[in-house]
Amino acid sequence: MRDAPFEVLMVRRHAGQTFSSALVFPGGTVDESDWSDAWLDLATGGEALDPAERALRIAAFRETFEETAILLARDADGRPVSCRSTARDDFRTVVAESGGTLWLDDLIKFGHWITPVNGPKRFDTHFFLARTAANQEAVCDGGEAVALEWASPESILARAAAGERSILFPTRMNLRRLAESGTVEDALTTARARPVFTVLPRVERREGGMAVVIPQDAGYGETENFHPREEMAGHAAGQPGEG
Repeated sequence: MRDAPFEVLMVRRHAGQTFSSALVFPGGTVDESDWSDAWLDLATGGEALDPAERALRIAAFRETFEETAILLARDADGRPVSCRSTARDDFRTVVAESGGTLWLDDLIKFGHWITPVNGPKRFDTHFFLARTAANQEAVCDGGEAVALEWASPESILARAAAGERSILFPTRMNLRRLAESGTVEDALTTARARPVFTVLPRVERREGGMAVVIPQDAGYGETENFHPREEMAGHAAGQPGEG
C-alpha cells in the first residue's frame, strides 16, 4: 500500500496462468527455500513467529519482489533499501546484497481464506498488508504477471462491478475491507486490532446457478457470491471471470 492518495498495488495474471487474466494482489506459493534457517541472518523481528509463519512472510516478501520488483527490506536504522543485485532469481542473494534485512513484523496478517472442500484444486491463502517506500517503483515481471497498477480500493471495486476488471471473490472482499481505510496507517492499525478469521466458503446450488457462501462472522459485510448458470458455462469453456 502507499499514501497520497491511498492506493494498493494489483497485478493482472497471464491468461495462461492460474486465475487467468484476473486482477489480484502480488503473491504465490511458499517455496522450500522460504523455510530455510539461512534466512535467520537476513530477517529482523518476528521472534514470536513459528517456522511456518516465518516461511509465509518470507514467501510474501519474495513473491512481491519477483512479480513487482519491490524489495520490502530495511537497513539497521529502519530505512528502506534498494536492490543492488543482478541475481534477480535468487532472492536470498538480493536481500543480502541490498545491505538490509526483511523486517518480518512489517507484514501484518490481513486475511486467511481456504477454498471449498469440494473444489477440484484447493488453495490455502494468507493475505498480508505492507507499506511501500515513497520512492519504490513497481515493475511487472512480464511472466505470471503481465500488467500492474496502483489504484484505490474503491476504484478497483467500481471497475469490477462495471465489468471492466475481473477479480476473485476473496480479492473483492479484501478490497472492500481496505476501502474502509483512508490511509496506510489506518489500514495497518485496523488490521493489527482485528483477529484473523479463517474463511472456509461453501458452495450452494441455487435456482439459476450457484452461490459461494461465507460466514457472517467473517466480518466482510457480504456473505455470498452468486454465479448465474450461463456464467458457469463460460467458466467451463475457459472464459475468464470472477471466482
